[in-house]
Amino acid sequence: MIEEGTLETLVENGIGTIVFGHPKSNSLPGSLLRKIAEAVREFSRDQQVRVVLLKSEGNKAFCAGASFDELLSVKTLEESEYFFGGFAEVVLALRDCPKVVVARVQGKVVGGGVGVISACDYVLATENASVKLSEIALGIGPFIIGPPVERKVGKVAYAEMGLDADWRDAAWAKAHGLFVETYPDVATLDVSVAKVLEHFASANPEALYHLKTILWKETEHWKTLVPERVKITAKLALTDFVQRKVQSFKQGGS
Repeated sequence: MIEEGTLETLVENGIGTIVFGHPKSNSLPGSLLRKIAEAVREFSRDQQVRVVLLKSEGNKAFCAGASFDELLSVKTLEESEYFFGGFAEVVLALRDCPKVVVARVQGKVVGGGVGVISACDYVLATENASVKLSEIALGIGPFIIGPPVERKVGKVAYAEMGLDADWRDAAWAKAHGLFVETYPDVATLDVSVAKVLEHFASANPEALYHLKTILWKETEHWKTLVPERVKITAKLALTDFVQRKVQSFKQGGS
């Protein structure tokens, strides 16, 4: 049985907080992805919410990416498209959100998790928050999350991350625009996150909406592009090559 993980939401002082968690380093099964997407959409509609905070449980990894258990469980193209479609839903929900979305990144981020934070507007992280696009090592590729990652770090850096599937430290992520700022520990991070949230919650929501619309200009085609990328990934995930690779990684191989 696949562990679904947890999701909690809270609205307080104009701040809509989404907290996701999973016992396996905050990895993301399909059901949890859709819960995150729906929470973002609900906060998009909620007039009480002026800024959205996305965070994960614990003080270790922010997100280990796609759930290996679910990757190994999919047997049909329909199941595979449903699973990977969850990443598409999150990316598009964050893109469409009319409010600023702040991500609190306390630790390492892998694969789909990098795509999730790339689709956020303002990302603060600890100095331990290394990032990696691991997909090519699994036999697939960072296709679905490619648009937001490329938008944040640029085409060349996205290509390098996607091709070598290696770790980049938090300093690299900041230098390339993925992180706005980094902090030495979680306590310092949380102090800054609180200040940033207060700043956005007290700003003119109409002005923030227009600014976000301008900043996300020329991404409207994602509504067709991202689903196309889902189909590519879903087909690859069913191949013996990918299934063997995922099984090896799950068992601690490479």
